[in-house]
Amino acid sequence: MIPLCNDRLSVCLLPSAGGGIARFDWLGGSEEVPLMRPCLGDAERSPGCYEPNRLACYPLLPWSNRIAHGGFFVGQRRVALPLNRDDDAYPIHGSGWQRRWHVRRHDADAAHLELVETVRDAYSYRAGLHYRLDGDALEVRLDVTNTGDAPLPFGLGLHPFFPLHGEARLLAPATGIWLNDGRDPLPTRHEGVPGPWDFSVDRALPASGLNHAFTGWTGRATIEWPRRALRLHVEADVDAYVLYTPADKDFFCFEPVDHPINAVHLPGGPTANGMTLLAPGESLEHAFVFRVEAVPADDTQ
Repeated sequence: MIPLCNDRLSVCLLPSAGGGIARFDWLGGSEEVPLMRPCLGDAERSPGCYEPNRLACYPLLPWSNRIAHGGFFVGQRRVALPLNRDDDAYPIHGSGWQRRWHVRRHDADAAHLELVETVRDAYSYRAGLHYRLDGDALEVRLDVTNTGDAPLPFGLGLHPFFPLHGEARLLAPATGIWLNDGRDPLPTRHEGVPGPWDFSVDRALPASGLNHAFTGWTGRATIEWPRRALRLHVEADVDAYVLYTPADKDFFCFEPVDHPINAVHLPGGPTANGMTLLAPGESLEHAFVFRVEAVPADDTQ
């Protein structure tokens, strides 16, 4: 693990496990409080084999979530994407979350990780993952450069797991939602956000399961834990998020991303749905900030 720490926040990174976060904790109160769900036991399932979904957070690149049909076409060229998990029917979350990242720089409150991926006839890229603590905020920058020999659509995001702490409220204004049929996670139709899931006003997370991509996001969200008297403000230069609230679990996922699920196959294609077509040598970067706020006792918002 690589520790980052200041007098307000503590982060533990796992470069060998997708460059992900094992812990992200608030130190500014009377007790240490997890701001992301701490790593579930040992992230290493067997020597050299890691389970990213045990982590607190991991990067999504060069695309997010699931892609249907085992790949997609760019013009007349087919890009084949093999299954990358035994428990999923689709290729999922790209490749960065399953790779060992290399530490390029590290000091007390910042770290720079790098990944080079080469896959013939598919995604070859160089990526950077930059973590930095600044007072009450964790700043994350994720960048990718197409090192292949043909243009490809790229997308970036983060996949944090947040604890419920008994109760969690969310403020995350969006204008649209890609709905699925409730059995398969791939989206089937796009419409306005239904009232019970309209997080343009802060509201409790639904008790029943939810797993949809929201579009037209403002790039600003707030998670509040009333029982912990804490708020976590999320800021990102992307305009979509995936909200996953599994029933009967003690966590939820709020994933800031630049494109919805299966964007390469949605009407209009990948670039019309948030992905960026990168020619060889071109780059894409997004920034994410997680800033903590202690809620005053008399704050009734």
